[in-house]
Amino acid sequence: MSDLTKNLRERAYRIRRFALRMGEVQGQGYIGQALGWADVLAVAYGHALNYRPAEPEWEGRDRFLLSHGHYAIAFYAALIEGGIIQESELETYGSDDSRLPMSGMATYTPGMEMSGGSLGQGLPIAVGMALGLRQKKNPAFVYVSMSDGELDEGSVWEAAMGAAHHRLSNLVCLVDINNQQADGPSSKVLGFEPLADKWAAFGWDVQRVDGNDLPAVLKAFGNARDLAEAKPRVILFDTLMGKGVPFLEQREKNHFIRVDPPEWQQALQILDDSWSAAKQTEGALA
Repeated sequence: MSDLTKNLRERAYRIRRFALRMGEVQGQGYIGQALGWADVLAVAYGHALNYRPAEPEWEGRDRFLLSHGHYAIAFYAALIEGGIIQESELETYGSDDSRLPMSGMATYTPGMEMSGGSLGQGLPIAVGMALGLRQKKNPAFVYVSMSDGELDEGSVWEAAMGAAHHRLSNLVCLVDINNQQADGPSSKVLGFEPLADKWAAFGWDVQRVDGNDLPAVLKAFGNARDLAEAKPRVILFDTLMGKGVPFLEQREKNHFIRVDPPEWQQALQILDDSWSAAKQTEGALA
């Protein structure tokens, strides 16, 4: 295992841990998504994105748009890991006057590029940003994070057509395929397969990988960034809600999770034990 992969695994572990600690503050939250999306965020903020932690509005930064604003708990964990906000702030999660509201709001949080939550808006905004950056000859990339339930929105596909028409090679769409939304399994609410074929038909470069296989995630980000062809890129990540905490993985309904008080510490202990075991195995193989 490379040093980079080891580093990113540790980042993903800490992102999961930060998210659980924030969830414990409120006793509830979108924890399933945070645990499932942690590997993608670890690669984004631990390797792929060009940004300056002390200057979140630096003009040369890559933009990361959180379209699904309810994933904010996961995103804050990544911002803590990336050094953009302080770990001490997680204790304020969802509280009055906190910079970490339960849904992402750009006016509150450093590093938050858009106010999300009304789904279907992230990709249209990202298309506009990518066009603007190209007009200014700014080489920065625009990444937009969204999920499978959001693909029910027609505005997503209008933006997808626009991005392909303008050959936005500086745009990367990251889609969490966890097959879960507020009304039930995404595939039963409105069938979305064959998803890769649909994006390809809209003129995008498409990759589909296991979003909880960190080396595969790392490779997919690299492929998207390095693609020479002038077209937008999309990475479809199949993820498991609650990844890393088996009793949360197995919940039938885990779009929004309420956890009994003792279970927060149990979940943290499971994560810690799993990480310790992985480190011991690593040491034995070295």
